Amino acid sequence: MNSTKKITKAMELIAASRIVKAVGRIGGARTYFREVSEVTRELLVTLPSYRPPLTQVQAGVTVLVLVTSDRGLCGGYNSSVIRAYEEQVRQSEGPIEIIGIGRRIENYLHFRGISSNVQINGVTHLPTLDQAYAIMGPVMRRVDAGEIARVVVISNRFYSLGVQRLEETTLVPVDPSSVVDNRSETVAHFDFEAEPSLEAVIDTALHQLVVAEFFGLLLEASAAEHAARQRAMKSATDNATELVRNLTRAMNRVRQDAITTEITEIVGGAEALAQGSHAMSGDER
Repeated sequence: MNSTKKITKAMELIAASRIVKAVGRIGGARTYFREVSEVTRELLVTLPSYRPPLTQVQAGVTVLVLVTSDRGLCGGYNSSVIRAYEEQVRQSEGPIEIIGIGRRIENYLHFRGISSNVQINGVTHLPTLDQAYAIMGPVMRRVDAGEIARVVVISNRFYSLGVQRLEETTLVPVDPSSVVDNRSETVAHFDFEAEPSLEAVIDTALHQLVVAEFFGLLLEASAAEHAARQRAMKSATDNATELVRNLTRAMNRVRQDAITTEITEIVGGAEALAQGSHAMSGDER
């Protein structure tokens, strides 16, 4: 039992160290996303009459990107994603395609006899921008071809060490208000000359914005996973400590009872021998 407590404590400390690194990477990704958003905002304000295709609602398939972990021991981190997916399936009226990220969602879908259109493992531990491009690139090409109407990411988001929430983030169609907020207060600082056209540059910038947001979601899911695992391991350590304490008390009680019984038997035997000696002395008289 003590070895179990040591293992869970070690896993708790490892998860805590990984959280620090993950939070640092989130800060860098937010800076990148903010810069891409600013450039896109400048472009859209320069050409206010343009309505990019990525901001338009169209008919087609809904793609659900389900972000889970590759390993367990992280509490309800994965089950919350699964419940949200099941709710999406119940509410959806059109066709759904699944992109599964993490072995836990792969195991769940396999157990249910559901096949994911794309399954990717080994991402959530340490996501990279290249992985985000590899996952979202083919999706965006299908969006451009008019095959996909919505792209929704179901993942856990990291707010602090004590707060992580499951959220459903719609990447496509892009909400124009999230890119250009308060147009009257946003002033373009440059006159752009673009080749082949400003519209093409805006479309490219929006594609980059979607990938950047998806990369940020992967990083937050990774940090949320480590935080959930730290809490789960701390709870396991506390439970193991309490169990060791209870078992030690129970063992001490059993040992004390055994000692008391032995002492009682020895005293009883001594008294019996003493009484026997007195009886033999009386007979001799």
